[in-house]
Amino acid sequence: MRVLSRNDTLLIATHNSGKAREISALLAPYFSSFTTSAELGLSEPEEGGETFVANAQIKARQASKESGMVALADDSGLSVRALNGDPGIYSARWAGPEKDFSLAMKTVHDRLEGFNDRSACFVCVLALSWPDGECYSFEGRIDGQIVWPPRGDRGFGYDPIFIPEGYEQTFAEIEPALKQAISHRARAFSKLLEALSNVRE
Repeated sequence: MRVLSRNDTLLIATHNSGKAREISALLAPYFSSFTTSAELGLSEPEEGGETFVANAQIKARQASKESGMVALADDSGLSVRALNGDPGIYSARWAGPEKDFSLAMKTVHDRLEGFNDRSACFVCVLALSWPDGECYSFEGRIDGQIVWPPRGDRGFGYDPIFIPEGYEQTFAEIEPALKQAISHRARAFSKLLEALSNVRE
């Protein structure tokens, strides 16, 4: 991976201010400043990839090319084994235009009817891209089980129906600090930070 300077400004390829704050806090030791796709008025790309890696790279490469900056994007979701990996890259879309994750969780539950296998995993892929298209990906994953009915009110998305392996509470029940330490996103960032540590000027 190319050398990155502490003086570089990193473009976080998102229009989600909460996600941007979380990412900038994690990467503050590696970059002097941050901006986002929303702040620069960049377009949101069509996520036409068939994998988390492909979609993360689409977002990172487009933002980097439009801005001329190094850009970081992520793509993540829930993958259920009995549903052949669904909702997977369509995790957000299962919630519909209103982002109704109660509906999305009910859809997972309904489609699992008749299946004994409740194993699932959360996946997060981070993609770091340069304007010329060079791009690196870092994947994090945490395995677990689907439960019903939903439990807890601390998380978001599919958290209330997912129990991580080795725990008895759902992601929406455990302490947020613990979730942040063990989550798929934390594991992807751990790999990214290791790479940045090795190439920082």
